Amino acid sequence: MMGSFKKEVVGVRTVKGRTDRVVVVGAGLGGLACALHLAGSGRQVTVLERESVPGGRAGRLSVDGYEFDTGPVVLTVPELIAEALGAVGEELDDWLDLTPLDPAYRAYYPDGSTLDVITDTTRMAAEISRVCGPREADGYLRFVDYARRLWQLERADFIERNLDAPTDLITGNLLKLVASGAFRRMQTKINQFFRDPRTQRIFSFQAMYAGLAPQDALAIYTVIAYLDSVAGVSFPRGGIHALSRGLAGAAEKHGVQIRYDTTVTRVETSGGRATGVVTADGELIPADVVVLNPDLPVAYRDLLPEGRARKLTYSPSCVVLHVGSTQGYEKIAHHNIHFGRLWKGTFDEIIRRGELMSDPSLMVTNPSRTDPSVAPAGRHTYYVLAPVPNLDRAPFDWRGDLTARYTDQLIGTLEERGYVGFGAGVEVLRAVTPAEWEEQGMAAGTPFASAHSLFQTGPFRPSNLHRALDNVVFVGSGTQPGVGVPMVLISGKLAAGRITGATR
Repeated sequence: MMGSFKKEVVGVRTVKGRTDRVVVVGAGLGGLACALHLAGSGRQVTVLERESVPGGRAGRLSVDGYEFDTGPVVLTVPELIAEALGAVGEELDDWLDLTPLDPAYRAYYPDGSTLDVITDTTRMAAEISRVCGPREADGYLRFVDYARRLWQLERADFIERNLDAPTDLITGNLLKLVASGAFRRMQTKINQFFRDPRTQRIFSFQAMYAGLAPQDALAIYTVIAYLDSVAGVSFPRGGIHALSRGLAGAAEKHGVQIRYDTTVTRVETSGGRATGVVTADGELIPADVVVLNPDLPVAYRDLLPEGRARKLTYSPSCVVLHVGSTQGYEKIAHHNIHFGRLWKGTFDEIIRRGELMSDPSLMVTNPSRTDPSVAPAGRHTYYVLAPVPNLDRAPFDWRGDLTARYTDQLIGTLEERGYVGFGAGVEVLRAVTPAEWEEQGMAAGTPFASAHSLFQTGPFRPSNLHRALDNVVFVGSGTQPGVGVPMVLISGKLAAGRITGATR
């Protein structure tokens, strides 16, 4: 039997006992990646998804001919997608049609200047030299070498590896990371390469994804800027949700049963082990192993007996506007970052003081310029993201008139920053606030999970293997290695490794 052939890895905790039948709760990207790796190892896998489509946070909103990605819109490191598909012998190109974005971003600054973020380093150095001068371009080239080296040092030993204790970090690469200054503050390290505030911002704003200000985040998170600003950003035809559909389709092709419109209400346990899960209609689905893809603290709270994750500090949340519009703007790129005048003050407002941005920095994504199929003919889709405090930090009443007022404010800000007639062109508008994120099952009303502070990173982040129920495994951004599409895909491989004993 498959369970009896599981490879035990010395020093790494794995699921004990039989592992033939695995139930994965949630068809998010992490759950689907886990299912693919498990199917490739011969397990019998059933995925139970409460929605009618796969993807979890990477879902789909369809309104009057407009198609919107409901979660992540930036896709990097496509080789991780290829790896998940390769677990069952599938090829990436057979499931996704990826377009590299050039530029990856277009940055807009308060002084009226713009900077294209180009993943070709020679062209990017020329762009930085044009906007900020040759000294800044030299700093960029040094930064690329540094960030690439960080990614190489971190990837195998600290990101794509199951960690059980701080001692697991003690490798030769740890000493190299310390020597490189990776445990200093991100902003301090960025300032060693860049002196112009414009380049400092475009290569450090990604700290917000980790839930921290650049002044507080560790320099190890410089790899986030490397992955999207240097390694490259792609867009799949049909939107990021096409990735969800592709992973689900490949999984089903290789024997994974995915049951949609199926809500799990609890994990059934006996003798210190999970024995299966119970659905909303009372069906008991037996399992040798249960993998939980819901937000980890919510999975503990709602699905596990007497379960409660430790108290965590959460990342900021965001308000997202999904806009279907008659207006098009020739001068923007696919992804656009609009920086306000404030920088450190903006992070202070959102993270420290729990306030809305007084001078907003916004991301505007325009998917229809790359893939016209996501909008009716002659129309355009926009995804406007504004960071806001999470509900733990600032329990605003987003169900009241605040949402309408803040939406109007954001549209006004866009019009001030060059999106002439943006409000008048709106045909479809959906605002997603921390209240909606909370209703969807995200702790503290944030889609960015717990912050990547020092003691919520690596082995200090909530484990993907339950401490008491040794056949319950977690997957997704709330566990190791963390937030973002690449990390969530890796979390799927790591969760599967807890079951199969695979180390890579």
